[in-house]
Parts: sequence; C-alpha cells; structure tokens
Amino acid sequence: MVVLRRIGWGVLGLAAVVYVMNASWRAPSPTGELTIIAHRGVAQDYHREGLTNETCTAERIDPPTHPFLENTIPSIAEAFRLGADVVEIDIHPTTDGEFAVFHDWTIDCRTEGTGRTRDQSMELLRTLDIGYGYTADGGETYPFRGKAIGMMPTLGEVLEVFPGRAFLINDKANRSGDAVLLSAYLDARPYAEPKRLSIVTGPRFASAWRDLRTDVPVGTRAEAKACAKGYLAWGWVGHVPESCAYGIGVPLDLRRVYWGWPNRLQARFADTPGGVMVTGPLKNMGSGVTGVDSAEMLDQLPDDFSGAIVTDKIEVVGPALGREEPRDGD
Repeated sequence: MVVLRRIGWGVLGLAAVVYVMNASWRAPSPTGELTIIAHRGVAQDYHREGLTNETCTAERIDPPTHPFLENTIPSIAEAFRLGADVVEIDIHPTTDGEFAVFHDWTIDCRTEGTGRTRDQSMELLRTLDIGYGYTADGGETYPFRGKAIGMMPTLGEVLEVFPGRAFLINDKANRSGDAVLLSAYLDARPYAEPKRLSIVTGPRFASAWRDLRTDVPVGTRAEAKACAKGYLAWGWVGHVPESCAYGIGVPLDLRRVYWGWPNRLQARFADTPGGVMVTGPLKNMGSGVTGVDSAEMLDQLPDDFSGAIVTDKIEVVGPALGREEPRDGD
C-alpha cells in the first residue's frame, strides 16, 4: 500500500512538472501578427472523397463562385488583395530553361495537352488553355474552357510582377539537379530577393539546396512528419527535434496535444523560418493537406496567435479577418 501511494505521488509530481514546463502562461503573450499562407492563391475548390495522387481535381470542382484559377497572375494578385501574406506556388523546370508555375506533374488534367510538365518548353506551355479541363458536372459543361489560354506564368514573371511579396515555392520533382537550376535561375534575376522566398520539397532537392545556399530556407514533407512525431514524443521536456529546423505544422483539431500550445509552443519555434503553421483538421485531410478555411475554424485559434495558418480559401479567411483591400476603382 505504501509503495502504491509513493508511486501515485511520484506520478502526480511528474505530471505537475510536465504541466509547468509546458504551460502556455509561462511564455510571454505573442507580439507579432498572424501570417496567412494562401495555398495556390485563389483556386477552384473540389471535393476530396476518394482522392488519390492520380486524381484529376479539375474534373471534380464545385460549381464556380469566382473566376480565378490557381497558380496564375490574377489568382495570386487576388490572394494578396484578400489579405494573404504568403502565396504558395508550384514549379516545374522546362526544356528551355524556365520554371513554369503549375501544379500538376502532367498537363493532361487541366489543359488540352499531354505529357509531363517538365518535358515541355515554356514556349509550348504558353499556348495551352489551363482552364480546359475544369468541370463541375461530370463533363456536361466546361466553364473555364477558352478563357485561360496562355495564362501559365513563369516563376520569373510571378516574382517580377509582385515585388516585395513573399512566396512559398513548392518544388514538385525532388531532384538534386533542379536545385542547381533553380539557384542559378534566381541568381540571374535581381528582383528575386531571397528574403521573400522559402521552399518545400523532397529530400534530394533539399540536400542539394542546403549545399548551395542558406539564404532561402527549405523544408521537406518527410521532415514535417518526423518533426510532428518527434515533438509529440519529446516536446514535454522542451526538446525540439532536428527535423523541426524549418518549423512545425499543427493540424487544427490536434492543436491542444502539441506540448505548450499555444504560447509556449510558439516561443519554442520562434527562431525557425516557418514557426508554428496551423493546417486544417487532420480528419479532413484524406490524401492531402487541407486548410483553415472558415470563420468557425479561425475562432478556434487564440486572438493573439502570431504563427501562420495555411488556407485553401483566402477568399473566405481574408475578409473574415478584416484583411481584404478594396479593388482598384472601388
């Protein structure tokens, strides 16, 4: 009985120590502002039931409520107008030395073309209709067909059109040679200031990139998963795993199980490039990351949260936070 009592007191004592070490009130209240990362700019939403890496999402969009298509100049401009601080864009090298801003590994889904995106020239990609494949009714109608011919931009165009704006570049291929190409590409363009860029990619690209330069932070999807697992396992003692060097992603519905949420957690990751980045609920992710996409989701965050949120619906989140700016002429 005495032994059990001692064990009980020991457990209670350990719990008290863990609580104090991770208590949010032990960290100062955040003083920065919330950062909004708009995934692909303003995009057409689509249903995610049965989603796989091979799914053509353009063929399952919801009935359109706006005219914007992801990864285009108008889409990015609208995202910034609506209050985005960072826009995530996807890139592929082309056969003529450019980097195309386009999501898909192939051009078959969204355009009238066929083949891998990286196997095309930018000259050819500029002739394509990137709204060709979008349909909300199983192919009965194609509301964007003929309206987006030549709208696939280059990375250089995006960076030049939006000086001073921040971008999260998603490298789709995970090839070390592409890191060399991208580094040279950015160096050749004085307006591509490294301070406004960050990269998410795979391990081969990331390893090569880190050997080349340190002025543009890079993180990988594998590191993000390892960071979450490692921090959940050891964060209770204040340990931040090496895999968390870029920052940590926190699913909205699991936020309270991340040690030190919210203030202590933010303090521990304050010196990382990404900090604390909140995504949509894990239960909604299916085969892809979802975003903080509604006013109801925003209400689940502290008023003084100064980390970042990832959203697929900047057109909802920006106005809900009072970030929307008037359109020119309004």
